[in-house]
Amino acid sequence: MDARNQYLKVLQERYLMAKSRKEKSSILDEYCKNTGQNRKYTIRKIRLSLPLHPKKRIRRQIYDGYVRAALAEAWEIFDYMCGQRFKPILKEQVDNLRERRELRISDEVAEKLKRISPKTIGRKLKHQKEVLRRKRKYHRVNNPLIYQKIPVRAGDWDRSLVGQVQIDLVEHCGSSASGQFINSVSTVDIATGWWEGE
Repeated sequence: MDARNQYLKVLQERYLMAKSRKEKSSILDEYCKNTGQNRKYTIRKIRLSLPLHPKKRIRRQIYDGYVRAALAEAWEIFDYMCGQRFKPILKEQVDNLRERRELRISDEVAEKLKRISPKTIGRKLKHQKEVLRRKRKYHRVNNPLIYQKIPVRAGDWDRSLVGQVQIDLVEHCGSSASGQFINSVSTVDIATGWWEGE
């Protein structure tokens, strides 16, 4: 086996240097005739013994840092929308934002913002979304004991029964819970539409 492998290494160099398909075929014929090995097996051995260095695809960057910064600024102006909803608004409103000087960007960046796809918006705003999540005060905590004690229903209301209410609590504190602020509680009866606010 060792002798075969050494012989294959010698022929492999000739095989790789061969210019034509006919020349490669004659090298394979010679090896198979001298060793008695199968032709397909020999080809597979030659290919497997090659050092594989896959070429890295270098993507041409269309949306650079200027586009990313402008996108993040516009995203904040339009209250942090998802990419699918943000794309059509960007297409329509980029020129308006520039006229009002809320977005100071070049014509080239403006055109790129109008063309950007929803998926690319999501990729380009990934870092900003992570930062925003860290700044948020509350994180959802699943507590099964609370759900067992308080019946919570979402969506499948029996609209004929009076007394089923939807309650919302809003803290009017902005992005920070420090200092004094107001909480509002709104209660809506689903059947009658009666609303109480406090």
